Amino acid sequence: MSKHLIINAFTMNTVGHLSTGLWRHPRDQSTRYTNLRYWTDLARTLERGLIDGLFIADVLGVYDTYGGNADAALTHAAQVPVNDPLQLVPAMASVTTHLGFGVTASVNFEHPFPFARRMTTLDHLTDGRAGWNIVTSYLESGARNLGQSAQIPHDQRYAIADDYLEVCYKLWEASWAPGAVVADRERGIYADPAQIHAINHDGPFFRVPGFHLSEPSPQRTPVLFQAGASLRGRAFAAANAECVFVAAPTRTVLKKQVADFRAAAVAAGRAGDDIRILEQMTVIVAETDAAAQALLEDYRRYASGIGALTLMSGWTGIDFSRFSPDQVLENVESDAIQSAVEAFTRADPSRRWTIAEIAEYCAIGGDGPVLVGSPATVADQLEEWADETGVDGFNFASVVAPETFTAIVDLLIPELQARGRFKRNYAEGTLRQKLFGRGDHLAAPHRAAGLRAR
Repeated sequence: MSKHLIINAFTMNTVGHLSTGLWRHPRDQSTRYTNLRYWTDLARTLERGLIDGLFIADVLGVYDTYGGNADAALTHAAQVPVNDPLQLVPAMASVTTHLGFGVTASVNFEHPFPFARRMTTLDHLTDGRAGWNIVTSYLESGARNLGQSAQIPHDQRYAIADDYLEVCYKLWEASWAPGAVVADRERGIYADPAQIHAINHDGPFFRVPGFHLSEPSPQRTPVLFQAGASLRGRAFAAANAECVFVAAPTRTVLKKQVADFRAAAVAAGRAGDDIRILEQMTVIVAETDAAAQALLEDYRRYASGIGALTLMSGWTGIDFSRFSPDQVLENVESDAIQSAVEAFTRADPSRRWTIAEIAEYCAIGGDGPVLVGSPATVADQLEEWADETGVDGFNFASVVAPETFTAIVDLLIPELQARGRFKRNYAEGTLRQKLFGRGDHLAAPHRAAGLRAR
């Protein structure tokens, strides 16, 4: 029997997110992103469809690589303006029971001691439904605004991330023993000092001598997502990630990425299936193939090629305004997202991409593929992607919000359920228990499990 797919909704606390220009569509509501009701309504819709989680992207910077300034990003709303993702989650959790929440936060722009407390708080307020998408950041503008003279080199950012996670793991897992919270009203003892430990961390980048300020949350450590597919990123994921998020443009590229991640996990002493791998995907689904194609053509009228290249310039560190439309993209080394460059250059030897093709491809759905059709047609293609590549599921992005997500819930999910490829009920428990069925806490051989206070 084929396994159930993991399906997340992929969004951002911004206008448009990945399909630049679509905010202009008369049915798009993403300009309401500053309205809390917009988010609570979305959460209710996703839970009605049994969606596993809402994955919220974030950047702390502006896409100013294209043309050397932020004009195109501001004009086309290329992920700017953008608000904080974490503050949305408690409100959405209050109107749902099972929906998980993966929030993006960078290890380069906030000290791990206060961040660990923020995530513990979030896990408490969601009853154990919090996940952290660990990123090392790639926008030069974000580094400069945080007082850095330039972006830290790619591999060094991962070295910082290793030390950052060591601090977080010690705070979440090693600081408070399971019996530290006594809450004895008669004796007047809330917490037993003997069971609360200073972590005494003295690493290459961070020094944290004290104990965690928060008592343990349902999961202790939030579910760990990671989205780096470079060689260094894979090694980091193999040691830390529970779920990996990739954006491969073709099945050929995705199959290789899945195999590489599984092999890296095994090399790190874990099982290959200890990591759930999720592909970024955009689906345009309607009652019939013809109706879905009509939607696509309608959407294309609003898509912005310049906005798409603005995002791609930021992701790759390459100023696409310097190239002619018919020029073929060649591999270029940068300190941005190395896997984004590789996906359109070396990853699939049978495909060479011109700048015009990249602009058209990324204008709807960003750097992930787009599937169009009836529920049966889209489900066929999703099954082909999953069965051919071994990927565990998909992060579905929106084109027109919330129209795309509503169609997925009302049309695609029932088709996948009828095929036995998607669950008919939520499992009980925390997000980690729902995804893995192995309990609320990180388990061996994950490196953090051995730190847990006894």
